[in-house]
Amino acid sequence: MFTIEMAYARMRELQDLANRSRVHQSATTERRAAKKHAARAKKR
Repeated sequence: MFTIEMAYARMRELQDLANRSRVHQSATTERRAAKKHAARAKKR
């Protein structure tokens, strides 16, 4: 039997995974932007 509590716990797990993924993506994006900026600075 699937209870409301089980559904709520699963929803929380999915939210945590989504938040972790979002944090990881933003960190990766920032790193890429920093590398691009560093590469441009070296070329000048």
